[in-house]
Amino acid sequence: FPASPHQRLRQEAGETSMATKKKRVATIQVPTSPARPGDKPKFAAWTNQPGDLSRPDPLTCTAADTTDHAHGLVRVLDDEGKASGPWNPDLSPDELRTGLEHMVRMRIFDDRMMKMQRTGKLSFYMRSLGEECVAVAQTMALETQDWIFPTYRQPAAQFVRGRDMVSMICHCIGNEKDNILGRQMPVHYSYRTGRYISVSSPVATQFSQAVGVAMASQYKGLDECCITWIGDGASAEGDYHYALNFASVFKPPVILNIVNNQWAISTHANLASGSSNFAARGLSYDVPSIRVDGNDFLALYSVTTWARERAASGAGATHIEVLTYRAGAHSSSDDPSKYRAKDEDEVWPGGDPIERLKAHLISIGKWSEEQQNELEEGIDSEVMAAYKEAVKFGDLANGPYPSSDSIFTEVYEDIPWHLQEQWDEMKRLRGE
Repeated sequence: FPASPHQRLRQEAGETSMATKKKRVATIQVPTSPARPGDKPKFAAWTNQPGDLSRPDPLTCTAADTTDHAHGLVRVLDDEGKASGPWNPDLSPDELRTGLEHMVRMRIFDDRMMKMQRTGKLSFYMRSLGEECVAVAQTMALETQDWIFPTYRQPAAQFVRGRDMVSMICHCIGNEKDNILGRQMPVHYSYRTGRYISVSSPVATQFSQAVGVAMASQYKGLDECCITWIGDGASAEGDYHYALNFASVFKPPVILNIVNNQWAISTHANLASGSSNFAARGLSYDVPSIRVDGNDFLALYSVTTWARERAASGAGATHIEVLTYRAGAHSSSDDPSKYRAKDEDEVWPGGDPIERLKAHLISIGKWSEEQQNELEEGIDSEVMAAYKEAVKFGDLANGPYPSSDSIFTEVYEDIPWHLQEQWDEMKRLRGE
């Protein structure tokens, strides 16, 4: 039978719809890095200046009050090394020199550990090159009772908290004096006295853990704050969002940092954010959010002090994007020349954090190139002496290593019967 008028209209409409659908081609949008190997690296010059952003009252500040701070960039040191603006913490020369010393110590320590790795005395290592300021400035801004939940680029926090360098090297080697008894990878430090929680290999887990401990401190009425860091790549993990959600709802005393160092293992930050801004994510969770120059010691110290004051008052969490650059490889197993432009770190607008703080101290007449050279030579000798002392307790190639008994210890107060049976069997095999 011939189609009715209504059927013909529906048929024509269907044909039009199908034709329209055929014209629409769904494509997956895959962000890429601004420059690849062989390209000339370049970054837009920063227009943000130290006086641009106000310093709101940390006790009453809301997320909405930090909209400009999330989309801007908190700075204290300008391009000439002069400190100014409302975020200037007015630190004493002694405090600035202490910060400089910790950063230099971390860089020289990293260099020595990499040499150990390249000569087979260490299995694996990850440097903090270009990011030394992050752990040093932010840890110095905390109280000693505050908890540190780091990633693998905040080992310098242990220097601020007074950890012995020999102990750190023994852990990296995994010898019999390793305080973790060989249970962790190198650079996955744990330092109980300094409240430095062990790094976990699955990325992003420390965000949720820090919020949980902060909630426990809050519940107990303790004057404690938790600080944690996550990389730009790891911010794509679920733990990041779980932590922000709990921080928004329960308002625990926690400082949540995204260290945007431009690169995950081999993918650009664009792949994790879809844009150039991570700080603004916190606004949607109703958490005050700030973007800060991560190579500016004074700015980082000031923002962290502000966040700590806010946490201690009961006002809740602060979400911070630390804008910096990973100058070195991701790890001793990585070759960045395979995925990023050569010498990209040299054109980074934020410069080198050590050079910037040194230049500031020199500009105010409280430091000199001669003093800098003496500092570096002294720390180099200190690191070398620590290395020689650490290898007395064993090295990677020859041991001695922690006892295999440690497989069964320090987990249960009373060892369950089935584990005791396995332990006894291991002893029998050893002839005990």
